[in-house]
Amino acid sequence: MADPLLQPDSGFFDYHEDPEKPGWYTWNLTDNTRFNAVVMGKLWTRRETDKCRLRMIPERKHTNLQEMIHGAVTLSLIDISLFAGMRTLGSGDAGMAVTLELSTQFVGAGKPDLPLDAVVEIIRETGRMLFMRGIVEQEDHQVAAYSGIVRKATKA
Repeated sequence: MADPLLQPDSGFFDYHEDPEKPGWYTWNLTDNTRFNAVVMGKLWTRRETDKCRLRMIPERKHTNLQEMIHGAVTLSLIDISLFAGMRTLGSGDAGMAVTLELSTQFVGAGKPDLPLDAVVEIIRETGRMLFMRGIVEQEDHQVAAYSGIVRKATKA
């Protein structure tokens, strides 16, 4: 099988190795007026054996009144990680796939001064579905655990 990192995508994503972050690939929409860019900011991804790590760098706008990462930001990172994992682990074009189910358990507060990473793996893949699970972490601190189901894009 060809290296999934070198495969073309649907054109919705700016997905290339970041020369400023060796080993990391950008995971940003080509249309920077959409949710990912406006709310989340720049994202990076990399493959780690059979897992995909999606990273964001939190800003003040990502915090709640307790000066921790807002839960909605963590949930957004989790949802986006399903698609970054799909692409990075070589299971299809993430552009038109959809989230069918997402279950999340918050187990700690995210700190705004550390990168926030969602680490996801594919548990099972069928012809139309991906069953995935992961954790959100900051260094050795776990923020959330999650599982999700993604329906692959319908082929034209």
